[in-house]
Amino acid sequence: MNKTELIDAVAKKAGISKADTKKAIEAYMAVTGDALKKGDKIAIVGFGTFSVQKRAARNGHNPRTGKSIKIAAKKVVKFKAGATLAKKVK
Repeated sequence: MNKTELIDAVAKKAGISKADTKKAIEAYMAVTGDALKKGDKIAIVGFGTFSVQKRAARNGHNPRTGKSIKIAAKKVVKFKAGATLAKKVK
């Protein structure tokens, strides 16, 4: 499902306009991104938890050339599904 399909599905399920749904989803993504950038966790009971995890620098391998490369440290977004979501998927 892409963003447009998500907007259509949420608008239909909630009984609101696609324009309002688009604004709400974009606002949610912006707020989530800002919070994660600050290092905060976002926990939505029943859905899951978004957090930021630090990944250490490491050595890698370029499969094309066979040479070793250094991969820089970085922060990555981590998502852990909540119990309700996990049950739905099972």
